[in-house]
Amino acid sequence: MPRIILDLRDFCRGWWEFVREPTRRAFSGFEEAKSTLAESLYKQRGKFARPFVHSGMVALAASGVILAPVISEELGRREPWQIHAPSSVLSAATENPETATLVSDKPRDKILKYTIAEGDTVANIAEKFGISQDTILWQNDITAKTKLKPGATLDILPVTGVSHKVGKGETIYSIAKKLSAEPQAIVDFPFNTFVNDETFALAVGQVLVVPDGTPPKEAPVSVFVRRTPDAGTVTASGDFVWPASGNISQGFVWYHKGLDIANKSAPAILAADSGTVVIAGWPDNAGYGNRIVIDHGNGYQTLYAHLSQIYVTIGQTVSRGASIGKMGSTGRSTGTHLHIEIRQNGVAVNPLQFLR
Repeated sequence: MPRIILDLRDFCRGWWEFVREPTRRAFSGFEEAKSTLAESLYKQRGKFARPFVHSGMVALAASGVILAPVISEELGRREPWQIHAPSSVLSAATENPETATLVSDKPRDKILKYTIAEGDTVANIAEKFGISQDTILWQNDITAKTKLKPGATLDILPVTGVSHKVGKGETIYSIAKKLSAEPQAIVDFPFNTFVNDETFALAVGQVLVVPDGTPPKEAPVSVFVRRTPDAGTVTASGDFVWPASGNISQGFVWYHKGLDIANKSAPAILAADSGTVVIAGWPDNAGYGNRIVIDHGNGYQTLYAHLSQIYVTIGQTVSRGASIGKMGSTGRSTGTHLHIEIRQNGVAVNPLQFLR
């Protein structure tokens, strides 16, 4: 090994021996001082908080005073608050005063109530909510020829398809088959819920959204048998008798303006009170199915829906308790039952308050 390398190594070793001890003592002293300071601050914690904060604020204010001229010079001697950063969101809302209100992109998780505005059509409502026109027609039991009345409401599904109220014994597979849809589409719709997420069990009465489903093709039952003779001149008593035997399967609520009486044996339907038949049949191919409406001449009307047979004709008078038809499941119905409504001056009232 060259002599110069050996000399350099000896020099470095000697230099390290010289500085090692002073360095160790210096670091030891620093650690002791730090520990002493920390202990002192801990014992008097909070004592120096106010001076520290005040000192910080003074330093911040001084920095602002010092930096203000520099910032002003950089901004072209303009006040910072006079400069407005460009904003695409702001320009989208203000550049064009005719810009329409944006509809939230948040997925809809339920059926909405939409109030019809002046000039609305099924087409523009469907476009507004991103669903098909047929979806609106099916959901609201209307046709393309139905005139929309401003102020009235429409049910709007979250997606194109149909809604379905689950009946006893129904599964996603039977519902999908009935509504020409895919079972997987029903399961995949994120806001459909199940009693059991493993078996996809359903609760009777729950409402499912069936994406891309279509209503079942249901031919109107047109059995009009004239079995009940005209009653001649009649006068309503004001007392309503039960129109059919069976169990109450659904009561009167805001979205269901009548009373459902279910009976698998499909008994005869009786006129709740005397009056004149003003509707008999399925005139609009809508959800009531075959129905009868009787005007009692005292401000009251009764409606009997989903009938399988009708025994009366329009203009005929009937007596209280007369047989007018047979219980069925026509229209928007999942089983044999009678849907009865009592209307007072055109307003639906709870039948349970009148039937005796």
